[in-house]
Amino acid sequence: MVSTSQNRTERTARLCAEAALFMRDHVLSRVSHDLRSPLNAIHSWAYVLERKIDNGDATAQRALGGIRTGVEQQVQLLETLVDTTRAETRKLRIERAPFAVAALIGEAVDDARTALGDARGVTFVVQDTTGAASLDGDRERIAQALWLMLVFAAETSAHGASVTLAASASATGAQLEVKWHATRQTLIDDALAHVLEPFARAQASEQQEAGRCAWVLALCQRVAEAHGGRFEAPALVGEGEDMALVLNVPLTGA
Repeated sequence: MVSTSQNRTERTARLCAEAALFMRDHVLSRVSHDLRSPLNAIHSWAYVLERKIDNGDATAQRALGGIRTGVEQQVQLLETLVDTTRAETRKLRIERAPFAVAALIGEAVDDARTALGDARGVTFVVQDTTGAASLDGDRERIAQALWLMLVFAAETSAHGASVTLAASASATGAQLEVKWHATRQTLIDDALAHVLEPFARAQASEQQEAGRCAWVLALCQRVAEAHGGRFEAPALVGEGEDMALVLNVPLTGA
């Protein structure tokens, strides 16, 4: 018989793998988007130059041909490598079914405690006012997002710190808010226990662009969007500051 401890370890590994998969997808999406704009500009200006340069200048024409060929090759690489690799998660499929919010919260907290909370001495405090509220959504995906929010908070908390999960429900949706006192240095302190990848933690410790969250939280963003909700995260993990991650999900599907 498989032990409960082994089951928890396997679940933690799977949850980490899911977070990494969506982070990879997010990074590839950024690469595809950020490279296409300058490539399109280079391609357009090459045609402008072609009309300005004497057709009799063979060297200049070869140079322009080389530029266009190089751009076309780069675009093809994006389409065949980057976009194809993203196909698995580009459109997040969700399986909707009604489920009790309160039960999911308890399970996500237990998973986060097992994954990192106990090792860090971090306490999870639950303030749940959802009562008998039921969500019509993908239970497993929402659980993954909540787990990642809790683990991220633990990753950026000092030993013995407390992380609060405030859950509430209204007539239209449910809100899951993770609040804690952040210590950015803990993300990259190798002497501490960690569950998220070093690359993800290092990137999360940096200032994010306006309107964008840390790459490792991409799964939370995608889950919220797939349910017609929203995810909020700070642009920078502060040092000694109060922080919050917020997941809002409509009670019923659109």
